[in-house]
Amino acid sequence: MKKLIILLALGGLTAHGQELSTSQSTRIKDIATIRGARSNQLTGLGIVVGLEGTGDTKATPQLQQAIANLMRKAGIQVEPAQMSLKNSAIVYVTGELPPFAQPGTRIDVNVSSLGDAKSLQGGTLLQTPLFGAASQEIAYAVAAGPLSIGGFNFSAGGSSVQKNHVTAGRIPDGAIVEHAVDSEFLTNKQLFIQLMKSDFTTANNVVESINKAYPDYAVRALDSATIRISAPDVKMFDPVRFVSELELLPVKVDVPAVIVVNERTGTIVIGENVRLRPAAIAHGGISVTITKTNTVSQPPPLTGNNGTALPVENTEVKVKESPARIAFLDGMPTVADVVKALNLLGVTPRDLISILQALRQAGALQAQIEVQ
Repeated sequence: MKKLIILLALGGLTAHGQELSTSQSTRIKDIATIRGARSNQLTGLGIVVGLEGTGDTKATPQLQQAIANLMRKAGIQVEPAQMSLKNSAIVYVTGELPPFAQPGTRIDVNVSSLGDAKSLQGGTLLQTPLFGAASQEIAYAVAAGPLSIGGFNFSAGGSSVQKNHVTAGRIPDGAIVEHAVDSEFLTNKQLFIQLMKSDFTTANNVVESINKAYPDYAVRALDSATIRISAPDVKMFDPVRFVSELELLPVKVDVPAVIVVNERTGTIVIGENVRLRPAAIAHGGISVTITKTNTVSQPPPLTGNNGTALPVENTEVKVKESPARIAFLDGMPTVADVVKALNLLGVTPRDLISILQALRQAGALQAQIEVQ
């Protein structure tokens, strides 16, 4: 039987059963971002060399062609089909360009094998240009250097030992930014805040929080996820300080009434705004047990089977009806009372899921149920 696990999110009970306040606030920077201050994904195709015979085979013709193109740039003419490159591998290189990164900034890159290489251990990435999603003409960064794969792969005498994935690695500070991305976050003296999770009530709370701190600013929520701020000219000389102060403003986040159920692990997460209308729940069941026992029957002498022992199979059926548990749930003001009332039934996670779904179908549960 799975253990019943109930987690309370954003309010309700703590691990010690103490009730939390439902009016707790969080910082704006934890629920929103500044438009323009965003990162960008970079990708590129590269070649890893210096492998100890664990590279791509001829079953990966892309490597032969890439090496041939590289040698052609160096003035060496060679046919791709003539090459056997067991010490090289073609790889896919990815990285993330942080906002406001300037030329010369170093970033980490991840390297993953594209072919049938057995291991990238000990390999070195040749100079690889990294491009953005919008264009393959501007290389925003260039990556190169020795790989760190965080594992190993050794084989000898027909046996092998491997730890972690050896066909993917990482190069810390392995790429140098060559071109900066235009990340102007101030447009026409206006600043835009983007909520990570769209919600009309939270957007309105953000507007009220900013108006309270900066009454001279023109603040308006354009929709459920976008807030526009028009700051006076007196603040335009120091936009970084203004954004820093803005991010630290407290705001109350409105949380919808949601119950998240994970049937695989038996985990149930109940939000603080979940409420119950008056309802009665009866929970019980019938347990049927069937057992079989084998015995030997020894007939008396002078019978038809000459006294030969015969096996006999005895079947016993037991029916046990567990006492039904009945709980009356009055209108619950907090999620703590909801959980306490449901725990009194002593149900398993699967039964609790069924009870919650039945309560919602009956109109007694005021929440949305999300099953994972």
